[in-house]
Amino acid sequence: MTSEPKAASAAPVPPPAIGLVAQLIFGSRWLQVPLYVGLIIAQGVYVLLFLKELWHLVAHSFDASEQQIMLVVLGLIDVVMISNLLVMVIVGGYETFVSRLNLSGHPDEPEWLSHVNASVLKIKLAMAIIGISSISLLRTFIEAGNLGTTRSNFTETGVMWQVLIHLTFIISAIGIAWVDRLSESGHRKEAGHG
Repeated sequence: MTSEPKAASAAPVPPPAIGLVAQLIFGSRWLQVPLYVGLIIAQGVYVLLFLKELWHLVAHSFDASEQQIMLVVLGLIDVVMISNLLVMVIVGGYETFVSRLNLSGHPDEPEWLSHVNASVLKIKLAMAIIGISSISLLRTFIEAGNLGTTRSNFTETGVMWQVLIHLTFIISAIGIAWVDRLSESGHRKEAGHG
């Protein structure tokens, strides 16, 4: 009977040591956690605002005009869109810049979270801001019939500035998407896939 020597099992290779300064810099990402908690609290405030506006809509639905009801409903949509923006910033920002949420396989995992990175987050935020601006601008256009009267909350100059700011948001979003696309195609060419 010969005894064969057992093959030496490979010991796991420990990760390289990280210096103290690198640990401090990398650990500083956790300073963002209170910021995300603050945004969660802000979202709670938006829920209260939504419920208050919804209550006013229901309570005054019989004595309000169709235009007034439409303006309140647009305000509710605006609150929902801002809340959606907050969710994107909270979840996407935490996942991108602080730590993984380990939600894979969870039935409620947002579809966009699986491919979120700083570029995707910027484009999604830009699109959300354009949506919010669009709702605000639509509310202004509905009230534009009252321009020049005491019932108007806007002036012609104010409407013009809202349109210009909205166009600036659109141009900025297009610019962000274009730069992201250029960057992405540059990375593909470097990797030899282009």
